[in-house]
Amino acid sequence: MTMRCALLVSGLMLGQAALADTAYVNANGYTIDAAGGLARFGTLVVADDGRVKATLAAGAPVPRGKRIDVKGRTLMPGLIDAHGHVMGLGELALKVDLNGTTSLAEAQARLRAYKTGSAWITGGGWNQERWQLGRFPTAAELDAVTGARPAFLERVDGHAGWANSRALALAGVTAATPDPAGGRIERDAAGNPTGVLVDGAMKLVASKIPAPSQRESDAMLAKSLAIMASVGLTGAGDAGIDPATWERYQRFARTGKLTARIYAMAYGPDNRAAIAPQGPIGWNADDRLAMMAMKLQADGALGSRGAWMKAPYSDAPGNRGLPFFDEGALRRIIVDASAKGFQVNVHAIGDAANGAALGAFAVVPAEQRTALRHRDEHAQIVAPDDLPRFARLGIIASIQPTHATSDKGMAEARVGAERLAGGYAWRTLIDSGVRIAAGSDFPVEPPNPFYGLHAAVTRQSRDGQPAGGWRTNEAMTLPEAFAAFTTGAAYAEHAEDKFGTLTPGKWADFIVVDRDPFAIAPATLWQVVVEETFVGGKRVYRRR
Repeated sequence: MTMRCALLVSGLMLGQAALADTAYVNANGYTIDAAGGLARFGTLVVADDGRVKATLAAGAPVPRGKRIDVKGRTLMPGLIDAHGHVMGLGELALKVDLNGTTSLAEAQARLRAYKTGSAWITGGGWNQERWQLGRFPTAAELDAVTGARPAFLERVDGHAGWANSRALALAGVTAATPDPAGGRIERDAAGNPTGVLVDGAMKLVASKIPAPSQRESDAMLAKSLAIMASVGLTGAGDAGIDPATWERYQRFARTGKLTARIYAMAYGPDNRAAIAPQGPIGWNADDRLAMMAMKLQADGALGSRGAWMKAPYSDAPGNRGLPFFDEGALRRIIVDASAKGFQVNVHAIGDAANGAALGAFAVVPAEQRTALRHRDEHAQIVAPDDLPRFARLGIIASIQPTHATSDKGMAEARVGAERLAGGYAWRTLIDSGVRIAAGSDFPVEPPNPFYGLHAAVTRQSRDGQPAGGWRTNEAMTLPEAFAAFTTGAAYAEHAEDKFGTLTPGKWADFIVVDRDPFAIAPATLWQVVVEETFVGGKRVYRRR
């Protein structure tokens, strides 16, 4: 262990009160056994070091020590979001949140009511598809409710930004501004910017927004951790961090404030080199923190037509999306990071992006692919011929079930039924032997993992649409989905020996919920409420 890791561990231990051996009795307990099936228990014994000591069958003798009566409620491993944006979740919660708005007028009303002393109005969550605009919103429509204060709001998927006229002016974005590499400025018939910047063009305005202070950033992280605990997330893969975020995580770990396990992925090779110049940083701080991976983006998103497709969009002839790298550059970056010992996790939405990512992984030596567990993040629209390559290459599919139920109508319009044959193809991937890790991509989608379990099993949105489910031949079983949010995510984070199941020797990361997810109608899975959350045997959340 390095001196840095030792200091992190000792700091975290000093920040926590001593724990006593505790038996949680009268539990309706579930975990996953060594064969991947569901195992039941009635008592969970947590040792004084915060690790699982034993699980005992209902009615079995309970050893002496402190007892807590669970009163028949369901107790299960804490859920892990394999792909989220931790700082983004807290930031959006503290800024303008347009998630859930169903019309432009509703979004404008929310903006009109927002009060801030900041120089800029920022936030996100808008979705022109939900607003049924049939187009992107305009700077003029944002001007109407923001006035002279600059405003920049990210689309729900984080792959487009909506700027008002003041923000465009401050950024110097005019009709003469060229589209940057990997980006697009939406324009009117005369070539004037209309207010929406896609993918790589977002930085034209985003770079002008003042960075938050340390106090503001700390508040965002604290808020995010509180939200995660409230929905039963005991860990998350943070899909794209910079050095400042890594320093913040270390500081929270040293002071005992990191209440979830964070598997950090450096965003791109520059951040990777800055954070970990000596190579991957393994799990430390009582296994609260690791930085062993690099996140790359091969393309944009489907909703903003930035996903890189092999053929033009069905609803936008001539547009194939936005590749972030040419295939040669993508291969070089992946091969270099892999050779340095880093897991590489590639954001790939469109079928061309997925094909390019798989092609790049194929160049990596097989022993590195096996050891490092490279990942395809999203694996959203995949050419049917490419689906078998995941298993053949040993690539983990890191999927977000709620994306399918949010995207279903839009995806059909964007790419048509034929290309959806390989879209959101979880059943096909599982049956071919691919390891699945599940997440939400929060705050793109709500962080509640029970929403993800519901979407994975029913292939329906939470309002029950469509009747009977969407492309249900690709649905997962509930045990499979549960595993994807526990053992699958832990494996994808090189942590299957540390957490993900309630097995003796692993950390006692668990939740208590208000009903038994395995005994209710699948349509109601999203209604499960978390009542308590524990990380390392210490309670970090209790519902009031």
